[in-house]
Order: sequence, then C-alpha cells, then structure tokens
Amino acid sequence: MQTLIWKELSQDEQTAALTRPAQAVGEEISQIVATIRQQVCAEGDTALFKFAKEFDKVELTTLKVEKSQIDHAKNALSDELKSAIQTAYANIHKFHLAQSPTPIDIQTMAGVRCQVTTRPIEKVGLYIPAGSAPLFSTVLMLAIPAKIAGCKKIVLCSPAPICDEILYTADLCGVDEIFAVGGAGAIFAMSVGTNSIAKVDKIFGPGNAFVTEAKRQANAYGTAIDMPAGPSEVLVIADEWANPAFVASDLLSQAEHGADSQVILLTDSKALADKVLTQIDNQLSLLARADTARQSLTKSRIIIADNLQKCVEISNDYAPEHLIINTQNPRQYLDDIAHAGSVFLGAYTPESMGDYASGTNHTLPTYGYARTYSSLGLADFYKRMTVQELSTDGFKALAPTVATMAAAEKLDAHKLAVTVRLDELQGK
Repeated sequence: MQTLIWKELSQDEQTAALTRPAQAVGEEISQIVATIRQQVCAEGDTALFKFAKEFDKVELTTLKVEKSQIDHAKNALSDELKSAIQTAYANIHKFHLAQSPTPIDIQTMAGVRCQVTTRPIEKVGLYIPAGSAPLFSTVLMLAIPAKIAGCKKIVLCSPAPICDEILYTADLCGVDEIFAVGGAGAIFAMSVGTNSIAKVDKIFGPGNAFVTEAKRQANAYGTAIDMPAGPSEVLVIADEWANPAFVASDLLSQAEHGADSQVILLTDSKALADKVLTQIDNQLSLLARADTARQSLTKSRIIIADNLQKCVEISNDYAPEHLIINTQNPRQYLDDIAHAGSVFLGAYTPESMGDYASGTNHTLPTYGYARTYSSLGLADFYKRMTVQELSTDGFKALAPTVATMAAAEKLDAHKLAVTVRLDELQGK
C-alpha cells in the first residue's frame, strides 16, 4: 500500500489519492451484455441452457431447482453452519422488521386529509453470485426484507450448480422459486421473463462487471434495480491506540473480495501506519485469496492526516461503502459522518459482523454512490402511495387557492375541475 502525507499533497494529488480504480465496464462488455439480452429476448429458456453450458460448464435439463435438491441441501450442511445461518437470520429479521413503515394520516387544514401508505413490490428477483465465493449471506440480506415487506413473488437466480448453502438459506427465507441461471442471462431472464422464469418488477443483488452492466441495461428498458454498483471498498479511520493487527485484518477482509476492490486507512499516527503495514505482510500469508488481496492493495492507500477531524473530512469526500472508526471514542465522530454506506464503531466491530450477522444489511452503495444512495433496507421492497380526501367544507376552503394557481399556470381544465364543483355546491 502507498503511504501519503495528506498536507504535503497538492489539491490534484489529494484528488488522485481518493480516486477509485476504473470500473471494468468498457464498450466490449456492454456489447457482449447487449448480445446476451437480445438472445434471452428472442430465445428465452433455450438461450439460458446455452449460457449454462458455455459460461458455467454445466449441461442442464431443467432450470428450476426441485424440492428434492433443496431437501438434499438441508441434510448436507453441518448443524454448526445451519445454526450460524439461523442466528444471522434472527438478527437480520429483527433489524429489518423494526424498519416497518408507520402510516402517515394528517389533516393539512380542516377538511383536507392526506395520507401516505405503502404497498409491497409484487414480484422481486434476487441475484446471488457464485464463482469463487458463493455469497449465501446475500440471500439473507435480500430475501428477509422481501418476505417481511410481503412481496407476492420472490424469485432467486444463481449460477449452476447452486451450492447447498444458497439452497438451504433460500428455503429458510421463504424464497418462492430458485433457478440455476447465472450472469447477465439471469438478469435479463428476470427482467423480460421466459417460459420458466417469471418477469419481475425489481432486481436486487451484486455481481461481476457483466451482471452490473446487465442490471444497468435492464434498468434502461424499464426494470427497477436496487442501486448502481462498483467494486467493493472499505475505509478505516484509526488512531494511535488502535490495534494494528485489527486494522490490518479489516483492510484485508475487503481487499480479498476482488482485485478491483480498494481499501484506505486514514490515521493521524505514522507509527500506527507502519505497524499496520507490517501486520498486512504477516497476515497475507494466512489467506487463501492472498493473490487477489495483493492486487487490491496496489490500488489502495494509507493517508496520514494532522488529526482525526481531518480524517473524517477526507472520509466524507471519499464517501465509502464501509466505514470503520477504530478510535478511543468512535461514537463522538458519528454525527460528523455525512456520507457512508454502513458505519462500524469501535475495535470490536469489524466489517465482517455487518457482512454476515449483526442485523444490518450488507448490500451497500459503492464507488461514491453513498453520497446519494442508502444501504438496502425494508423500504426498498415497498412503494409509497399518497392519498387525499376532502370534505365539502375542506374543498370550499381550498378551492380559491387551487383555482388561482391553475389560472396563473394557464391550465384552464384544472381550474374548471374546481369551479364546476363550486358552482354545484353554490347551486344547492
């Protein structure tokens, strides 16, 4: 990792220090994904079988996962792992249930009643990546709030062959249908529908550059998505009292996600920075994905600032997906954090806790989108409706205001909708 002294950098150098690795979504990927979309639209299931053979090296006879496969998965997993998944389920369910919306019902003036009510998104599609790290924890993060919200149809797609952990977790969460379909093909199958897979209203879930581009294209053609996505990232703010082994492990836990991930350490202590570098070298030898982490570290930074408040300012400029504050009094800085997907306070709150089982959602805005997007929550599985109802007295009181405004905008029919009612009331 490169170590930088913040105050010694020019403004351009400071900007460069907080620049993320370029996203690997070029014209070539866009064209490949567009071709996949065309094939799914034209051929449906036939295209999906072909993609499974070409990309996943699996020859399927059916796309839908049968109950017998799910039952086998339940029996194949150890009791220890099933217990861990159940504990995570309980915490995530409890936290998301607490997010249930409160109906709003007020009178804005006498006789004018306004409400906000919510309805679940009817059909949702969940995409769960596999590859080198099958993310069964993501099933919990997506399916639990979908179920709490009351979505009528929950469809899950994951590349074949789907691992037992994903099947077990999906069944635990009440997923309606599971399909062994991966990559961009899965996104478009859920977006447009095929003979086997129902068209959904909104798609959730992470994925590689092809999946990310497929979600972007599906969104452009009218299917809602959870949020834009980029490579995963963590920023750690640590002071001289932080345990360097803890800090190094937090940086590495994110660096192992992918070669395009970025990790940043902000500190006011050069001594800590040096110790963290030593710990990173020591801990890398313990990791199965050390090569991936090393590639990520070449794009990562240690930044030494004058004080912790400056570290907070730099963090807000970066707007990290994950923000760990490992200082003596971490909560004192929380009110000053303006932009972050999820915040982890204290020495014993590693990002891993939120990734798996604390209860918060690990589906978070990356690549600076934390400035305008929020972490995934129950609200993402709902849509809001406003309702208004006016009594005759309320209508008469508000009518002059609306008629005057409509006339000023030269929208005569809007004014007429008011005046015909006034004339009728006055004629009684």
